Amino acid sequence: MSALPSVDLNLMRVFRAICEEKNLTTVADKLGLTQPAISYSLSRLRELLNDPLFIRTRQGMVPTPAAQRLADSISIALDVLDEAVQNHRAFSPDDSKRVFRLTMSDIGEMTFLPPLCEYLAEHAPGVRLQVDPVSLENLPDALRQGQIDLAIGNFTSMNRITQHITLFHEPYACMMRVQHPLAKRRSLSRKAYLSQPHLAVSPASNAHRLLEETLLAQGIQRYVALQFPMFLSVPQILRHTDMICTIPRRIAKQFNRHDEFKIFPLPVAVPATDVAVHWHARYEQDAGNRWLRERVIKLLKENG
Repeated sequence: MSALPSVDLNLMRVFRAICEEKNLTTVADKLGLTQPAISYSLSRLRELLNDPLFIRTRQGMVPTPAAQRLADSISIALDVLDEAVQNHRAFSPDDSKRVFRLTMSDIGEMTFLPPLCEYLAEHAPGVRLQVDPVSLENLPDALRQGQIDLAIGNFTSMNRITQHITLFHEPYACMMRVQHPLAKRRSLSRKAYLSQPHLAVSPASNAHRLLEETLLAQGIQRYVALQFPMFLSVPQILRHTDMICTIPRRIAKQFNRHDEFKIFPLPVAVPATDVAVHWHARYEQDAGNRWLRERVIKLLKENG
């Protein structure tokens, strides 16, 4: 006789959450349950599967060999069930109240959010967006666990482990204030570029931090007078200094709406950044996720 009639799917969700989080308090918060309820569920799991399943250590709840053997199969089974339910549910943007969670850099917020918000206000007024910062290291798990629906930006290191569509390729440019001694030149030479103090933006959450590594690999070493993690402060700093900054060209153009800056093509070889939208395979058929990413792809490609 099949054991399935006696298996509570909620227990399997608790099992997977303990495997992922290794902390009962965190599991309780994640599943919206009390800690005693999680402890009771774990007790039932141990009785059902005739194994301790998890051993409490200083490093958290460590799975036993039996739990390790079960983990992948249970996770796959839950994914299949979740996908079946999501496929059954229709998504109606006209009356949906769903909250979608995105992650992107500060320049992504400046560039991508306005056209997306404009579209939603007209076509899906009840849909809400939440933008959460997530480190590059934690982003794959956040997508897999549904904590983030879509990641938009230069995340090429995740291409192997996510579903993704490239929106556009963005070259870098060099920006300086119009009062800069080099600003009157018609072009910027490599020697002049390397002679100046640089403002370097190195966000921890995306691939722009690889710019310096790309230059160093070519034996190019800039004098970085100031390094910090946010793009939005670049115009204010450049207005008051003779630093120069290497940033994506479309961002330089946005910063230069009032012609305060001079923008030069980059005089050193740096590959263009690939800006893409990423999602996890387990949400490939989720109707809402599919609707949103199709809108994002269309809108941002049009604006690219």
